Amino acid sequence: MSARLLYVMDPMCSWCWGFTPVIEALAERAARAGVAAVPVVGGLRSERQPLDPAGRVRILGHWQAVNAATGQLFDFNAAMPEGFVYDTEPACRAIVTARGLDASQVWRFMGLVQRAFYLEGADTTRASVLVGLAEEAGYSREAFAQRFDSPEAHQDTAADFDWVRNLGISGFPTVLAERDGRLALLTNGYQPLETLLPLLDRWLDQGAHA
Repeated sequence: MSARLLYVMDPMCSWCWGFTPVIEALAERAARAGVAAVPVVGGLRSERQPLDPAGRVRILGHWQAVNAATGQLFDFNAAMPEGFVYDTEPACRAIVTARGLDASQVWRFMGLVQRAFYLEGADTTRASVLVGLAEEAGYSREAFAQRFDSPEAHQDTAADFDWVRNLGISGFPTVLAERDGRLALLTNGYQPLETLLPLLDRWLDQGAHA
């Protein structure tokens, strides 16, 4: 019997950043039951033009709402400087690259990407930034850079996006529990740990007694 916890997210989604402590606790609980947690990227934004001042203010308003609801910290001043193009595909492709190279390190890497963007004002659309963070997470800089730029990484990222889209998922974070190919929805959107942990425990118990 195969089972996985699937975390549908985007590393440049503010609600996913707010959800980070929750999903980490859920992943730890699942791991204790022998169930791996796997990130799947959904692709939040694919802008091609620099963010205008009004757009920046609008996005910062979303960030303030996430901060108020979750307590996660943001650097509102350094974020998204003039000329920033809010395209999340490179960061998503970096998660897919990390997952393919060494799944055991992908969660650490994902956290570093989110922290760099939301707390340090880093431009995580830039390959050089992502490669540096991958090295910090323990990946080979050369291996990561080579795979990140490969056709396979682009194809695998597009496959994640298509899978998420075909399921009709348009909001992140989403958590799905998969057992023998059958999916159960734990949440679509932010929920606190005290709401989701009983749902996960019930699903894990069902598998234990199946």
